[in-house]
Amino acid sequence: MPADPGEAAFIRRRDFLRCASVGAIVASVATPAMLQAAARANPLKPGAGGRRPNVILLLTDQQPAGLTKRSGFPFDTMPTMDRLAGDGVDFARAYCTMPACTPSRTSMLTGRWPSAHRVRMNYQADAAFFEKDVYQVAREAGYRTGLAGKNHTYLKKDQVDFWRNYSHEVGDETGGDKAQNAAYEKWLKELSFNVSTKPTPFPVDVQFPYRIVSDAMDFIDQSGTQPFFLQVSIPEPHNPEQVPEPYWDMFPPAALPERGAGLEALEKLGDRARWLHRLENYGYRDTEKNWRRYVSNYLGMLRLIDDQVKRLVGHLEAKGVLQDTIIVRVADHGDYLMKYGLGRKGVGLPETLVHIPMVWHGPGIHDRGKVGETCFVSMADVMPTLCEAMGAPIPHGVQGRSLLPLMCGEAYPEAEFRSIYAEAGLGGLYYEQSDNVPPSIAGKQDDGFDELNMVTQSGNQKMVRMGKWKLIYDMMGYGQLYDLDRDPDELTNLFNRPEVAAEQGTLLAELLMWTVRNQDSLPTGPQFRKYQTKWPTQHNWYAPHRHAEPGMPFVP
Repeated sequence: MPADPGEAAFIRRRDFLRCASVGAIVASVATPAMLQAAARANPLKPGAGGRRPNVILLLTDQQPAGLTKRSGFPFDTMPTMDRLAGDGVDFARAYCTMPACTPSRTSMLTGRWPSAHRVRMNYQADAAFFEKDVYQVAREAGYRTGLAGKNHTYLKKDQVDFWRNYSHEVGDETGGDKAQNAAYEKWLKELSFNVSTKPTPFPVDVQFPYRIVSDAMDFIDQSGTQPFFLQVSIPEPHNPEQVPEPYWDMFPPAALPERGAGLEALEKLGDRARWLHRLENYGYRDTEKNWRRYVSNYLGMLRLIDDQVKRLVGHLEAKGVLQDTIIVRVADHGDYLMKYGLGRKGVGLPETLVHIPMVWHGPGIHDRGKVGETCFVSMADVMPTLCEAMGAPIPHGVQGRSLLPLMCGEAYPEAEFRSIYAEAGLGGLYYEQSDNVPPSIAGKQDDGFDELNMVTQSGNQKMVRMGKWKLIYDMMGYGQLYDLDRDPDELTNLFNRPEVAAEQGTLLAELLMWTVRNQDSLPTGPQFRKYQTKWPTQHNWYAPHRHAEPGMPFVP
């Protein structure tokens, strides 16, 4: 159905618009009329020279939220990232769509949750289903596109203008000392994705973050005056946990804070988590013994990455394009970081795996209303936000929501961002202890192991975060309910306790709403003339179209 002309004029901006200074954000449910009035009162200003913004999508692999000084961590691991956050919008309540690389990255590119884009494991990239992804939108809008770093999605070399691809063990060989790079990559493979107990015996300039940023600088230099869209995708701090001097022991193992929940808490996580612990000991027997070394190396790698981001930002500044560039900083999912005695990722939807950093920095982006502290956002929101920033309409089938009005000081409906949703699992039944699945199904000690396997990914779970609460519900009807203010490590399951019955009911309704909303709505369109979907064109927001509050009785 065609959108209202006034509504279309409000939401489809063809040029990038720099935000003007405005008053407080409307902290109530905003109607379409209110939103349109706010837009007229707050016309966005064109960027310098009338240019649309450049976009850098800066992605790290396997990094949970909360590991920088700005976010309350005791060590100054990422000062450059913190400066970008302070000058932009730092979403403290950001979540991945699924705690696995390929599903989450596919959500980032398509704006769709895994149950809709159909990529629910790392070996299923080509199953991705969508109308248009953010790369297609950028190219159609006249952008030069590129990838420097780890891909791990359906994206192919011929679909972008610039391609420098990396894995966790092999990097692009366009620049640098090829012999030294090859020796370093051979050493990496010998680690078998495990923690190194010695400093990396190679200099910083062979590390992938350094080489990827150098590739990104090449791309920027080649782009001329054409607006560009570049994904800078760093494979670290994902295992193997290794780091060279001077980052080795920059955050000494003995100085690390104690874990809130160590190996003693593993019993509360269930059979699959205990099986994962056995797998990790099968693959690398000293994981728990070396937990402080694991974390120390990991934090050192964060600082190494941050120094390379500083190089990249400095290059943008030297080229005179920083003021016209949006930098989006996210991670695809988190890491246990030896909480519960576990490393890497694998089981369930704990905060340490699904709660991710998300920072937006660029022309006109400022947190005037403290939206970063209050709004729940998702990896799926990146794509529609960038569509609007590039002046392009949001494609059909996108489930994420544009965050651009929030970051530009416009009115927004609080109800749209009061909760967030994520998924995990491949379906079927859970594997249990009685199934006697040997750890050897996931790999061998001498060639690494895959923690995302048939045991850890069995079953289906969905979660919703709202206020201080978190609810997880699965295909068996089992529930988990946590008060994260009192129980940040998720060790006390309050589900079905009488004293939280009201909160549980509200969260179950919210989870059901998200589940129903994210039912796949493609394909529809001209080929199905009798079935044309009415898309929420206004920033892909649902709340402005409500006639009643969520959870209230209403017959549409």
